[in-house]
Amino acid sequence: MRFFIDTADLDQIKEANDLGVLDGVTTNPSLMAKAGISGAKNIEDHYKKIASIVEGDVSAEVIATDYKGIVAEGEYLAQLAPNIVVKVPMIREGIKAIRHFSDNGIKTNCTLVFSPGQAILAAKAGATYISPFVGRVDDINWDGIGLIAQIAEIYAVQMYETEILAASIRNSKHIVDAAQAGADIATCPLHTILGLLKHPLTDIGLEKFLADHRKSNQGA
Repeated sequence: MRFFIDTADLDQIKEANDLGVLDGVTTNPSLMAKAGISGAKNIEDHYKKIASIVEGDVSAEVIATDYKGIVAEGEYLAQLAPNIVVKVPMIREGIKAIRHFSDNGIKTNCTLVFSPGQAILAAKAGATYISPFVGRVDDINWDGIGLIAQIAEIYAVQMYETEILAASIRNSKHIVDAAQAGADIATCPLHTILGLLKHPLTDIGLEKFLADHRKSNQGA
């Protein structure tokens, strides 16, 4: 499984990159606003900064919801940096645009996927990635990880090349469960990735090792 960080915060992106496990970045208008980035020119410049930090793909989301608007905005975003991926919503016009982008060599991330049927349509249209929202599915008392597993099985049977990018990851267990269910990528906040480091037995064991080391030095 690869790790993408779901943020527009440059400091967090740099920290995740320095950790040595970062494979890409996903963003959206809400994350841009949270990072204090507003205005078309500022957002474009921010995408360029993000793309210069990481070698992997950076998802940049379109705002338009009509076909011509999605295509125009997506083509503009794609030329900002070679690792920009155009993030397109799972709507009828979005699927049409994904086919256009796929036919013209532009990578796409189909976002707001909540069903296997939507995942099939996105794969048929040639999406590079799909983003099923694990946490939001759980919020309505459905099974987010089960959705990942079902999509992974369908893609394996049908030999679709679209990769499953598990989104709306709420905790470290979601990451582990998504990996087990067949997700290719998990995108989540930095604190969720760092949560994988934590285990009480690791802390207890390390403290014992250090305590024993201190005792052996005192007796030297």
